[in-house]
Amino acid sequence: MQFIDLAAQQARIRSGIEARIQAVLNHGRYIMGPEVEELEARLCAFAGARHCVACSSGTDALLMPLMAWGVGPADAVFVPAFTFFATSEAPALLGAVPVFVDVDPVSFAMRPAHLERAIEALQKRDASIYPLPKAALERSLTPRAAICADLFGQAARYEAILPIARRHGLMVLEDAAQSFGASRRGRKTCALGCHAAGTSFFPAKPLGCYGDGGAVFTDDGALAETLRSIRMHGKGRDKYDNVRLGLNGRLDTLQAAILLAKMEIFSDEIEARQQVAAWYVEHLSDVAGVAAPLVEPDCTSVFAQYCVLLPEGRREAVAAHLKQKGIPTNIYYPKPQHCLAVFAGLGYAPEQMPAALDASRRILALPFHPYMDRAATRQVAEALKEALS
Repeated sequence: MQFIDLAAQQARIRSGIEARIQAVLNHGRYIMGPEVEELEARLCAFAGARHCVACSSGTDALLMPLMAWGVGPADAVFVPAFTFFATSEAPALLGAVPVFVDVDPVSFAMRPAHLERAIEALQKRDASIYPLPKAALERSLTPRAAICADLFGQAARYEAILPIARRHGLMVLEDAAQSFGASRRGRKTCALGCHAAGTSFFPAKPLGCYGDGGAVFTDDGALAETLRSIRMHGKGRDKYDNVRLGLNGRLDTLQAAILLAKMEIFSDEIEARQQVAAWYVEHLSDVAGVAAPLVEPDCTSVFAQYCVLLPEGRREAVAAHLKQKGIPTNIYYPKPQHCLAVFAGLGYAPEQMPAALDASRRILALPFHPYMDRAATRQVAEALKEALS
């Protein structure tokens, strides 16, 4: 059994991929070729955003808006305590201080009420209101931005987060690395009203290329122009007229060509993901001790990972049993962000983010992709039941 079956997808669209690659080989514009601009237009139309700036990775898609906003060492950026490292790495690379916010125990997204408490605590420099990093107590930090991760394919509660951000003058960056193609209350991710959104085209993502890639979405035309400058070393009128510090953040033309071929079937694959998830819900319903993912009403998830919660202390034995049955698993994520060694200097204690800590101890990702059949989901559920009985 495959954890993610990219070979089945490739077999379906191989002729289209090969035609797209051949077109790039024919015109020879391997950097910022016409496919990049075509892809940006297709992505905008799909998501419903006004501007899309393709870039070299999902990490750069988070870093570039922060650079455009001038985030730096005097600033605090609020990030979820349970997510992939890039969410908190991006502000830290610019010298900003990550302020961790605990997550919802079901959706794993940043909890809006906790964000508001964390902002108040930072403004008053009072860790009794909400846990703060040492740096926030030692010096005055300006609350500048919040990065909200749409973990495992479902959008965060932006209808609650955005009003909080407006009240406190925060920029909001949607980390849609795992959620491109999902929707919330009739609107698609990357067009949910945030100042900007970044996504990833890492091969294992719901829409992935055959290398690294990403994109930033925004409705702000001036921001989009700044992002285009940043992704090419801060260029001005041309690449030798550097007007700001930037990155080598361009998306390769070949990767854009591959993504264009995959866009032809992306909507079909999103529908297939809903079916696979429904089969899992059906087969896991009678497996005691397993909490399946819950998608909020009027929302869709693209299930970038299908993660269940197991009884504490059982994960390693369950994973070993599934491995014996030929069923691969993974852990997203074994440590919450505030417990990572790189952030030890911030001074957080593990128990200060209880939901994030609990998820890191109990979560297990099961095989999931749009080409799974019902029998495969049943096989996984039966193996889980055996392991927990």
